[in-house]
Amino acid sequence: MGGTGTVIVHPCACVKGRLRVPGDKSISHRIAMLSALARGESVIRGFLLGEDCLCTLRAMESLGAGVMLDGGTVRVSGIEGEWRAPSAPLDLGNSGTSMRLLAGLLASRPFTAELTGDDSLLSRPMARIRSPLELMGARLELLGRLRPDAGPIRISGGRLKAIEYRMPVASAQVKSCVLLAGLFAEGVTRVIEPAPSRDHTERILNMLGVPVSVDGPCVELSGFGARGPALNARSWTVPGDISSAAFWLAAAAMLPGSSVVVEGVGVNPRRSGILDALRRMGAGLSIESGVPAPGGEPVGNVAMSGSGLRGTEVAGVEIPNLIDELPVLAAVAAAAEGVTVIRDAAELRRKESDRIACMARNLAALGARVEEKPDGLVIRGGAALRGGVTIDAFQDHRIAMSCAVLALAAGAPVRITGVSCVDTSYPGFWDHMRSLGANVEEDNRN
Repeated sequence: MGGTGTVIVHPCACVKGRLRVPGDKSISHRIAMLSALARGESVIRGFLLGEDCLCTLRAMESLGAGVMLDGGTVRVSGIEGEWRAPSAPLDLGNSGTSMRLLAGLLASRPFTAELTGDDSLLSRPMARIRSPLELMGARLELLGRLRPDAGPIRISGGRLKAIEYRMPVASAQVKSCVLLAGLFAEGVTRVIEPAPSRDHTERILNMLGVPVSVDGPCVELSGFGARGPALNARSWTVPGDISSAAFWLAAAAMLPGSSVVVEGVGVNPRRSGILDALRRMGAGLSIESGVPAPGGEPVGNVAMSGSGLRGTEVAGVEIPNLIDELPVLAAVAAAAEGVTVIRDAAELRRKESDRIACMARNLAALGARVEEKPDGLVIRGGAALRGGVTIDAFQDHRIAMSCAVLALAAGAPVRITGVSCVDTSYPGFWDHMRSLGANVEEDNRN
């Protein structure tokens, strides 16, 4: 979709069908980076070919790895940890995962590299990774083009020492940044989380033969020193992204008479908080079949049928396990009966947009009763959603897709602007929405 992108989403009585969503974005990033460090050619099936993950692949090429796209398969020829100094700043687009994880891997390299991106990425806080990496021995400059604690980041690698780091906020990206740096450190690196966050890095490292131990809130690994670990290339299959599946599960839950099955979805317990929340709301959800876990990740076919929904509360240790799905959960809450409370989610204000403020604004525009809180939302469901309005996606892919799902339950068509960002994580989203029976048209008006 060219330009900023505008669509008109029409009301829909129900959605029905089976589909597969693109590969998991978080896993795709991590496998690409570690494959670039390995010896030999890694074959990655199901890799997410969205713009965020393509930025990671381009960065790997700039660091010396070979990358080849073969249909839906990605082949990465690693260089055994011997990354070369990039000749220009690494442009990571909109990808906060790329910037934070790559900073950890570059912290030990004997050269200086600069990580940059678009204005959205350069507005996101990066001091949270500077602190632990500098404690380990790297030097990071936050060049702060748009805000003082943000990128671009200039990293001068150094000889790293292991640390014990207590994270002030649960963040899989910060945890992964420290663990990846710890691969090249002397000694045992320990990260202590205030609440469990997604564990894809730990699982992938274990699959590559790097022992990572987990003891309650403590995650640790033994470093391999400046040379780093001897990783061997392998084949991978990336499961479907539960964050993408969540949109269709939400749509089916909201619309009575709906029936949707999303096949081959990652159902890692550290990512499946959205399933637990939907079940509490009364959704007709089941995992049709579990299959062996490729790449150490549990996978299943998730089925959803429409039913009457009620409000729930989402807070505390549950938040890290569904942080990315909270915007679409807010959409579901607007269509449910009763009150839904989302709290302890201030991290949403530091994403591609301020997702608390943006969802509050759009929900209210559609007639939902919503109260914005510093760390979340209070949504009083059951109000008729009026439609017939124009709302803004704020160039945030999850806001765009969440509002598109909510528009299906509105009383009239909803015009959504700024939706080109959807391609960062879900190319083909609009086609998938149409395949389930929705009427979506591109609006080419100026």
